[in-house]
Formats: sequence, structure tokens, C-alpha cells
Amino acid sequence: MEQCACVERELEKVLHRFVTYGHQSEERLDDLLRNVCELRSRLVAYGVQDADLSVLHQTMAQCCKEIKETVQMLASRHKDIHGSVSKVGKAIDRDLSQESGVVIDMSMKQPFLELNRILEALRTQDLRPALEWAVTNRQRLLDLNSTLEFKLHRLYFISLLNGGIGKQQEALQYARHFQPFASQHQRDIQILMGSLVYLRHGIENSPYRSLLETDQWAEICNIFTRDACSLLGLSVESPLSVSFASGCMALPVLMNIKQVIEQRQCSGVWTHKDELPIEIELGKKCWYHSVFACPILRQQTSESNPPMKLICGHVISRDALNKLTNAGKLKCPYCPMEQNPSDAKQIFF
Repeated sequence: MEQCACVERELEKVLHRFVTYGHQSEERLDDLLRNVCELRSRLVAYGVQDADLSVLHQTMAQCCKEIKETVQMLASRHKDIHGSVSKVGKAIDRDLSQESGVVIDMSMKQPFLELNRILEALRTQDLRPALEWAVTNRQRLLDLNSTLEFKLHRLYFISLLNGGIGKQQEALQYARHFQPFASQHQRDIQILMGSLVYLRHGIENSPYRSLLETDQWAEICNIFTRDACSLLGLSVESPLSVSFASGCMALPVLMNIKQVIEQRQCSGVWTHKDELPIEIELGKKCWYHSVFACPILRQQTSESNPPMKLICGHVISRDALNKLTNAGKLKCPYCPMEQNPSDAKQIFF
């Protein structure tokens, strides 16, 4: 009970700050609104003479200053409320951790600890831990069509270029790491090798000075985080942010559909609340699973029930394949071909 009381006290503090902030904001905004209205009334009632322009300018400047100060004050106090809200979460973590009964095995933490260690090294421009990780996971990264390993080697090569003419020989030797990527990144490799010609005069004074841009380090951190999360089966962004972004992309299309339906008086066309009248393209970054629906069972396929391609070329789900199998034989529901169920192959969209 003591732990619950501690959390409740923190919550009461936050609620009190919300109420106080609301009252103070209303009072300050009411005062500002009243002052602006009074100023407007005076201007309308008395008019403005040339001699009064300087006084009017000072009055308007003072009014704008008060508005700006009020906005800054409200924004500052709003930030303070965020700190109080975060304390509630910390209080829950601190006081109710034992009651949750959750025990996380160290083997589950280890991959995340390693990734955080590598990410911290990248932020200090240390590429070696990330390169070792990329080489270890090379095949899995290739399966994702990832460019992470090449970009890491590229960035290491650029760091050698930063060393000037004294690092020229080391840079030439390190260029051998580009050999496995020659077919896919030929143009990028040519640019890197061409920069060696200007090493004596300084890359920053050459046509290749864009190679030294510092935003490349932020980019490599983002690429590493994205690919590492993909290998762990996780999304880089939270489900809430993904849902919000998807909704923002889909909303304009839905509004247009609604307008067309209303104009043509065909509202009865869209009768299903749980489905859309047309497909809305959200881009590949929002594809997290197969979008194939089995035409036999009318169900969307999943990892446990993937789409299967028959010899005849037709595609059904694995559950449908098992249901249609009779005496070790399968007759395609769309053509007369009879076949062995084991000949069906899983396909990926």
C-alpha cells in the first residue's frame, strides 16, 4: 500500500499543476484580450492624428511585448509540467517494479545491450564495433538488401582521407574492402578513389568536399538502428507513431472518397465498417506482413499460414491446401490439374 500511496502522491502533484496552469493561463490570456480590446476601442473612438503616431507606436510595441512575454511564460511552465508527468512514470517503475512480477532473462537483454554499445561508439565516431557486427551478420543484412556494411567501410575510408597525405597508403590498402560491393556501388567507389588525387591539396578544397559532410554520422546511426531492429524483428518507430503517420497519409484520400460518394449520392457503396472501398498506398515502410488473402478461406495469410504456390501457378493458403488434400492428392480449385501437396512451395510478397 505504501508503494501505491507514493505513486498517488506524485499523481496528485501533476493534477494540481495541471489545474494551476489552466487557471493562470486563463487569467493571463483574459488580461491580454482585455488590454487589446481597450486599445482597439480607443483607436476607433478617437482616431489617429499624425502627432500621435509616435505614441501609438510605443503603445503597440508595449502590447506586442506583453503578448510575447505571456507566450514564453506559458511555454516555459508547460515544459515544467512535462517534467512532473515523467516523474509519475519513474515513480511507477521505482515503487511497483517488484509487484509486476516481471523477470527479464539476461539472454533477452544481451542483444539490446550490444546494439546500444555499438550505437554509443558510432556517436563518438568509432566505427570498429559496428564493422565487426556488420561482418558477423553479413548474410542476414544481405537478405534485407541492406547497404550498412558498405556505408560503414565508406565512412571509415573517408575518416582516413581526413588524415591527409600521411594516411594515403593506409587508405589505398583499406580500399580492398570495397571489392565485394563493386557491382552494386561502383559509382560510389569511383568517387572515393577519385578523391585520392586531391589528397595532397586537401579534400576540403576539392570537388569531393561533400565527402566530409558531418551529417553522414547521423545517417549511419539511423541506418544501423533500422537494420539492427529489423534483424531483431522490431520496428524502429513506436506503434503509435506508425499508426499516426499512416493515418495522416490515408486521411486526405479518405476525405476525397467521402466527397465523391456524397456528390454522386452513392453512399450505399461503402457498407463495411471494417474495410476501405479502395486500396490506400502507404509505401513499403508500412509493410509489416503479407497482404495476400486466401481466395478459398477468405482469410489473410500469416507466418503460421503462409501463401503456397501450386504447380499450376495458382496460390492458396496452407490451411486451404491442407483442407483440400484428399488421400494424399490435391485437386486445384481453379483448374483440373491434380498434384501432390508436397510439391507446393511457399511464396513471399
